[in-house]
Amino acid sequence: MIESLLFPFQFPFMQNAFWIALLVAPPTALLSCFLVLKGWALMGDAVSHATLPGVVLAWMLGLPLIVGAFVAGMSCALATGYLSYNSRVKQDTVRGVVFSGMFGLGIILYTSIQTNEHLDHVLFGNMLGVGPQDLWTSGLIALVVSALLVLKWKDLLLHAFDPAQAQASGLRTNWLHYGLLCALSLTIVATLSSVGLILAVALLVTPGAVAFLVVRSFGAMMVVSLIVCLFSMLAGTYASFYLDSAPAATIVLILTGIFVLAFLRRLILARATSRRIAQG
Repeated sequence: MIESLLFPFQFPFMQNAFWIALLVAPPTALLSCFLVLKGWALMGDAVSHATLPGVVLAWMLGLPLIVGAFVAGMSCALATGYLSYNSRVKQDTVRGVVFSGMFGLGIILYTSIQTNEHLDHVLFGNMLGVGPQDLWTSGLIALVVSALLVLKWKDLLLHAFDPAQAQASGLRTNWLHYGLLCALSLTIVATLSSVGLILAVALLVTPGAVAFLVVRSFGAMMVVSLIVCLFSMLAGTYASFYLDSAPAATIVLILTGIFVLAFLRRLILARATSRRIAQG
């Protein structure tokens, strides 16, 4: 019985998949809390998809793919901020325009080149093909992003709730704003070799959304988000071995299932509270 349970851990490709899951979970989970509070779910989606043209151009120029992804992601974030501040168009509309435009450019570039490289892994992920270089890259990015978010979480929290108060308190709000965008771009780069661009948005939104439904303090929200993300990443990777399914898609389905359970729990508690108030 125990041997069958431990069977997936005997394969090197599964060991690397579990390692990448452990490395990617902390930064995405912590970052998702801030994205949920700031209403930046679409920003995570936009930046993740906008990295595609950067990845393709980096491959065409012989540069590391992560360099192209980071430059494209930051360009999308900066363009969105500039257009929203200098036009009457709402920010979510600007994000949709910039995201769709850059993603369309990426698709055209992607289909116009002939290569033996499986660039579709950038879109859909390739957790079972992760190598040592991917582990080192994701690990370094995860360490830097997680450390910054943990050290500056109080400043980022104040900026998320009340930017004017944060500025009045002497905080460098521009640094916090663009620092969070930089952390978002770096985190998406870290997920390139694992869940891919299309499914990365689930890791950047769902753990924080689940924690938001379950707890009321931000510190507890970060802890719950991390636990949910780690469990989903490891459980999805493990289950995909026996289901013969794509690990990234399995992880996202587990995350979605947890969110549905958290929502139902919140709904039941709210109705029970309403009944007590009505009776009492």
